Amino acid sequence: MRVNLGRINVSQEIKRGGWMSGTRLCMALLAVLIFNAFACAQKNELAGGIGRTLLNDQAIQPGATPLLNNFVRFGSGTTFEINYARHLKGNDFARLDLEVPFVGNPDEDLGSGNAAVPSGYASYFVTPAVRGKIFAENTLGFWASLGGGFGHFGFSDKQVYGGANPGGSKTSGLLQFGYGMDVKLKATFGLRIAARNYWSSALPFNVATGVGHQHSFVVTGGGYWRF
Repeated sequence: MRVNLGRINVSQEIKRGGWMSGTRLCMALLAVLIFNAFACAQKNELAGGIGRTLLNDQAIQPGATPLLNNFVRFGSGTTFEINYARHLKGNDFARLDLEVPFVGNPDEDLGSGNAAVPSGYASYFVTPAVRGKIFAENTLGFWASLGGGFGHFGFSDKQVYGGANPGGSKTSGLLQFGYGMDVKLKATFGLRIAARNYWSSALPFNVATGVGHQHSFVVTGGGYWRF
């Protein structure tokens, strides 16, 4: 039985193996298309890291009673970061991304000689930002980020010496500046070191420190995955 489709003789093509060659060619072309589609689709990035929040101690303004430890002193709370980014434009050398970093420090300890200071607080920051990167597809890439958002500070219900804390929580606008380095291990994932400075309004420590703004310096290490 012979079947003709236009000028193509099916039985002869089968005998000559032309269809097998055509199938291989189609499969190869399909694989290339899938690979290119996957490569082009790598516009999204999910990253995570863990580290510390570093803060400068604040001197309490002198009052009527001298204090032995006249400071609000900060610990170095364990901090995590989760970051989603979307590629906007650029090439292998330089690129521009939109990122949304979420940073949490669930237990920042406070110490002071003044009993009115809270014993600690938790902080959570969300700051959409624009991120520029150079040497974007090299083994080592460097980036800087600038953005803004808001932060929530939830204070302990206890003071440093066990008394009840009359304060509660505070939500503040934030300005974020960050920079970091990426180490590419594969086309889709690698390692990341990040440092971010979050500027907020002054926090309610129940004492006067004369500080108009709070600087929370966050350092994390982790990885990223592009898809």
